[in-house]
Amino acid sequence: MNRITQLFGIKYPIVQGGMIWNSGYKLASAVSNAGGLGLIGAGSMYPEVLREHIQKCKKATTKPFGVNVPMLYPNIEEIMQIIVDEGVKIVFTSAGNPKTWTSFLKERGITVVHVVSSSKFALKAQEAGVDAVVAEGFEAGGHNGREETTTLTLIPMVKENISIPLIAAGGIATGKGMLAAMVLGADGVQMGSRFAASTESSAHIDFKKTILETQEGETLVTLKELAPVRLIKNKFFYDVQEAYANCASTEDLKTLLGRARAKRGMFEGDLVEGELEIGQIAGLIHDILPVETIIGNVIAEFNSAKVTINEIQF
Repeated sequence: MNRITQLFGIKYPIVQGGMIWNSGYKLASAVSNAGGLGLIGAGSMYPEVLREHIQKCKKATTKPFGVNVPMLYPNIEEIMQIIVDEGVKIVFTSAGNPKTWTSFLKERGITVVHVVSSSKFALKAQEAGVDAVVAEGFEAGGHNGREETTTLTLIPMVKENISIPLIAAGGIATGKGMLAAMVLGADGVQMGSRFAASTESSAHIDFKKTILETQEGETLVTLKELAPVRLIKNKFFYDVQEAYANCASTEDLKTLLGRARAKRGMFEGDLVEGELEIGQIAGLIHDILPVETIIGNVIAEFNSAKVTINEIQF
């Protein structure tokens, strides 16, 4: 047992990223049933849809699960009240100030984790009273930090500055990656892209297949003026680059992005005009597998790599 398995009451220190349009109750409950911590991604759900997913998740697993809440989304008060009303015990917050909701949640007996992209924000989260932080490197898919710090350097820097449990995220999809993050000081890992390409992910099958086809160098962070996001290079991505070349204003970029672009890409399978969010680690993902198999493979590789490391001497 380590600090993360103890904090959440889970078997393995593996957290599933709360990815929009990928993380419904089927994925969250499957991860929890397989020994990790599943998260429902509230960012792509209207309040009543979130309530439905929480209720279905409670029926699908007796194990701990949580909800990921990006705080920049509307209806935040309603979402937080639903989380409390439905008895959710773990909340991961992101994209906002952790002070805003941490005390509200903790006063109601909820474990709070905040996602950060720098040591500075990790310290602010610790001061706000969160129970743990997720430090997410620049390799990660979806919305990203502006600092461009990679996981390899971010984790030991954050570890040096905080005393609360630390979860590493960004570029982790294998047992070896998990071991590397923990050697650097993480107590556990959060994986997003690997679970996006799972049988239980709510993403469109065409998006899942695109993840498998994505090679090294075929994702890039863009739209930093709005909210930095790592995307697969498709027609929409190149439209954004063309807009930059034509000196587009922030308002022009907002107009180009429009509404529901991520839903169109990841949930509805529009590979041309949709927003396709995935991490750099997609280049190492070669199959769509059931969650139970994914976690089993990660733990087996972790244990094997640990033995190999122990045998190395200089």
